[in-house]
Amino acid sequence: MNKKLNTLLFVLGATLFNILVTILALVVLMLLYVRFLMNVLPESANNMVFPVILIASIVVSFIVYRFVLNRLISKIKFEDYFDPIIKGRRPPPKRNG
Repeated sequence: MNKKLNTLLFVLGATLFNILVTILALVVLMLLYVRFLMNVLPESANNMVFPVILIASIVVSFIVYRFVLNRLISKIKFEDYFDPIIKGRRPPPKRNG
């Protein structure tokens, strides 16, 4: 496999991982809400809970994604296996010696 295919597969896998983490966080936060807060809060507050839980699950998935990606970057030398997605305007300057 070449670097471009590795990059494509990595991006697809990372996207699927992020979606799965978001769904898992959404389900866990909804279960926690139903278990502990649904009966405590007034009914008028229940209407605003789902958007808050949705935003919280996106934030949690972002934090988990960054943590996993940073751990992966520290273990794998990305330049050897992946092609850069965004390339600079100019090539890097050549060094003498």
